[in-house]
Amino acid sequence: MKARAAILHWIRRVGFCLLFVPVLWAGPETKVEQRIITLRAEIAHHDELYFKKAAPEISDAKYDRLKRELRELEASHPQFSAPPAGVGDDRTGAFAQAPHRVPMLSLDKVYDEAELRRYLAKAMSRLQVDSAEWFVEPKYDGLAISFVYEDGRLVRAVTRGNGKQGDDVTANARRMDGIVETLKSPTPVRVELRGEIYLTYAEFDRINAEREQAGMEPYAHPRNLAVGTLKQLDGESMEERQLSLVLYGWGEWEPASTRPTSQIELYQRLRDWGMPGVPESGSADDPEEAWAVVQAFKQRRHDWPFPSDGVVLKLNRVSQREVLGEGTVAPNWAVAYKYPPDTAVTQIADIVLQVGRTGVITPVAEFEPVTLGGATITRASLHNFANVQRLDIRPGDWVVIEKAGEIIPQVVSVQTDRRDPDVANFPTPRHCPECDSALLSDAVVRVLRCANPSCPARLKLGLAHFASAQGMDIDGVGPGLVERLFDAGLLMRPGDFYRLRMEQLEPVVGAKTAEHIFGSIAQSRKASLTKVITALGIPGIGPANAKVVAVHFRSLETLANAELDEIDPAVVPGLRPAVADALRAYLAEDETRNVLDDLVSLEIGQSAKRVQVGPLSGKRFVLTGKLPGLTRREAHELIQSAGGEVSGTVTDSTDYVVAGENAGAKLDEARRRGIPVIDEAALRAWLDESP
Repeated sequence: MKARAAILHWIRRVGFCLLFVPVLWAGPETKVEQRIITLRAEIAHHDELYFKKAAPEISDAKYDRLKRELRELEASHPQFSAPPAGVGDDRTGAFAQAPHRVPMLSLDKVYDEAELRRYLAKAMSRLQVDSAEWFVEPKYDGLAISFVYEDGRLVRAVTRGNGKQGDDVTANARRMDGIVETLKSPTPVRVELRGEIYLTYAEFDRINAEREQAGMEPYAHPRNLAVGTLKQLDGESMEERQLSLVLYGWGEWEPASTRPTSQIELYQRLRDWGMPGVPESGSADDPEEAWAVVQAFKQRRHDWPFPSDGVVLKLNRVSQREVLGEGTVAPNWAVAYKYPPDTAVTQIADIVLQVGRTGVITPVAEFEPVTLGGATITRASLHNFANVQRLDIRPGDWVVIEKAGEIIPQVVSVQTDRRDPDVANFPTPRHCPECDSALLSDAVVRVLRCANPSCPARLKLGLAHFASAQGMDIDGVGPGLVERLFDAGLLMRPGDFYRLRMEQLEPVVGAKTAEHIFGSIAQSRKASLTKVITALGIPGIGPANAKVVAVHFRSLETLANAELDEIDPAVVPGLRPAVADALRAYLAEDETRNVLDDLVSLEIGQSAKRVQVGPLSGKRFVLTGKLPGLTRREAHELIQSAGGEVSGTVTDSTDYVVAGENAGAKLDEARRRGIPVIDEAALRAWLDESP
């Protein structure tokens, strides 16, 4: 029996080893095929992250290199080629689907001068011309979108999806400022205008400044944030973030006899309709001129107010486009030239841990100073510990960094060949670096969190958020002053703002600033309940959800005394399950109840008992243009606190349009419908009547 068992064991071992013989003996073609299979799987993985989840884990440049390698391998080994994978697929499954009557394609891409010249030369050879007018314009880095108009009225907004059908995001898109509901006559019977939804750098910076002030990790890329905002099911963030739109093409256009004959004519039509076209462009007649324009745009791209990673060259004349036709994935008459990303190499001096307002622990790499894109870079977020493990990044490593979306520096790779062999792995922490509390793992968002509500780092950031413009708007109080008052024992919870005395502040900030702060603190006592709830910084509860809570509970005292089973979507109209969970978790803490009771005793936010009662009750407003004395958000909050509603779209149910400087299509729509238009002064006059 032992001999038989030994023979069987030997056979099994030999058989197992034979499994590797094909790999060991694999010829070059087999290795190529294996690499192609690997690339396809890797690209599919990154497509899922980029298009569906707006959460890429590699840079655009690295993704482009993978696509390029696959394309070159398939071209040199056609026996392993496969049908094109398509244009990606941004459908999430959470929205209704709508078809594109004309396929919504992507663009072919080139990466250097030689590739661009070959592409242009081939196109002109097919046209049998020595020169052709190429229209050159910036390549926007956003979410591809189409707007369908029938008889001049907007009926649908659809993402590119898989090119044949996409997510119907009409409801959210209507809430964007600048969307034209009705085109000026004459209009086609049906037209599908195509373009990009994006975030400007200024808006992206504003959003991140608010997050950093609140101790939250900044967003890494404006494109990802724009996609996430547009694809939120409740559309809440559409009111809090100003998305922008640019249009640069069309799909269906009926009747065809009325369509533009050139790109230039398209932009003239868009201007006539009050729609945003590409503001900057160039033209070239041959590859030499085209390359000069591409290089000129490269020098100016850092001054553009929007994210861009290249330029698009397209034939100006539609008649020539028709000769070249359309490919399966991209048109044959347009190409994108991608600029190489700005990169730099530096050494990590240390990896430190930051504690956010909600307790999230974020690893941050501190660098030896290095210049990147004209700025000196000294640190970059590593986002989470899963990313630290994926990069295998350690203190002392030499790393390659680049700017994501031309804004946020990020580590893209580690030069492990330069690593000191004695450098140990960076350990995942088990305790909070500020209060030493045990960290909890949040599997949903893949983060570690300090759950101690009395953690000094969390308290300081929470107090700074309470005083911020997004909270109670106590002017003159920032994170630095909060930290000094906290360390002095004068400011430990939100109610302490209203106990501060002049003699305590004057030695810290001076008499004049102290007087200004005291006036701002006094003014904040009149804040609405919506504003107070927002200022508390409850995770997942911004102004829109805070209003839902305020409308139901009517006072801070009622909220403070609420039973946890009252915090239920079945009980509170408009309360989403995720928000209910966050609010229950917040109210379950004894310290939270103490904070609320303290604010109630100080009579903070008592005017909020009139959440829906005021001079603007039952009135619906639309804001457009730049108001002289109010930001868009301030006007929004003032109207809501006086009982009014704010909408992003002018409809027959709109009562008033508040117009400022450079008011656009919404003002025109209001006049067309006969809706009263008022200015900021008239709005303030109403608000002054607020009891």
